[in-house]
Amino acid sequence: MPAFAIIVPCRLESTRFPRKLLHPIKGKPLVLWVAERITAQAPEYPLWFAVDDPLLAECVEGAGFRAILTDAGHQSGTDRIAEANRTVRASYVLNVQADEPLVTGAQLQALARLIQGDCPMATLATPFRRVVDFYNVNQVKVVMSSTGRALYFSRSRMPYSRDLGLTVDDAWVTANPCYRHLGLYAYRADFLEKFVRLAPGKLEQIEKLEQLRVLENGYPIAIDVSDDPTIGVDTPEDAKKFEALLG
Repeated sequence: MPAFAIIVPCRLESTRFPRKLLHPIKGKPLVLWVAERITAQAPEYPLWFAVDDPLLAECVEGAGFRAILTDAGHQSGTDRIAEANRTVRASYVLNVQADEPLVTGAQLQALARLIQGDCPMATLATPFRRVVDFYNVNQVKVVMSSTGRALYFSRSRMPYSRDLGLTVDDAWVTANPCYRHLGLYAYRADFLEKFVRLAPGKLEQIEKLEQLRVLENGYPIAIDVSDDPTIGVDTPEDAKKFEALLG
């Protein structure tokens, strides 16, 4: 039974980008770019892929990685991770998204450090640099306390400048506590099981952000800031951007 494990939840179908995890980038499926990145950046942590379809299992296992086939009916990646960890049985679970091919070892080590503190869940944020990203509803914002606790997550701009309104610019965003939430999490195993048994909250259903379920139920989320560059592949256009970064 490992102390730590990285479990990557993988769903075959995607609304905005069908079968994106199998989408070839320079001849290699996206999910394998993620697998190889994690292995290179954080070899100290055992790695599993919690998949919902045999096609994904075949892809990752064919490349030498471990897959656990989970219930295709799960409503979230967290549900999928919880099921997989009943097999892995790690005390602490690090969750990397299967469409985040630029995750860094420093980010994973930060999560591992945070989750050994007094919060049952941890995550990361990164500063916004451009106002166009700050206005993008697909880039989730987070505000945090001075003690490193997440206060709220939203698709809306946070914080909102009452004085400047819609006239904020790149310089204002950079100079103020404007943070984008990164889709990286850590959980204590006992809390992971508790989390998936909680009913979705009203704020979660409005924003479509499941991390709000944790806050709505009164549990703290530890959070730290990462300056490492990252990219999430949510659309075919994002895949092209990642491919361009590879040169």
